[in-house]
Amino acid sequence: MESNASSSSAWEEVGELYGAESGWVEARKSCDHLPSLSTDLSHIPGPDSHCSRCQHPAENWLCLTCKDVLCSRFINKHMLNHHQETGHCLALSFSDLSVWCFACDAYLDVQMIQQLQPVYEVAHLLKFGQRPPFQAINGNEGSFSS
Repeated sequence: MESNASSSSAWEEVGELYGAESGWVEARKSCDHLPSLSTDLSHIPGPDSHCSRCQHPAENWLCLTCKDVLCSRFINKHMLNHHQETGHCLALSFSDLSVWCFACDAYLDVQMIQQLQPVYEVAHLLKFGQRPPFQAINGNEGSFSS
């Protein structure tokens, strides 16, 4: 009995180390909300754009539906409010170029989701002046540059 309790306790500790409470999350490899992406994400505001509501210069996100730039939940929550008001759920962080889906409540893996790669590439070019390194996926080395 005691070994089961200690085994159970060990799994709970692992869950705490790697779960949402630890701050570590695994990005999703798919998302049902991708059809809401803007049809023209090759022309986006630069990563130094200020929040369109409060003009805050940092921690801003790009709405991938309407291309509005709004601040994060750690500033004035304008992107979160935008999602709640409009239902636009996909956003790209200008801080680290991660993509978040408010409806899924999860980060999305731009390396695995082909529909996100064009906007990620444009944002990376604007922020760093070079194309991002994409990993080869499942033998499709020709599909992505590395």
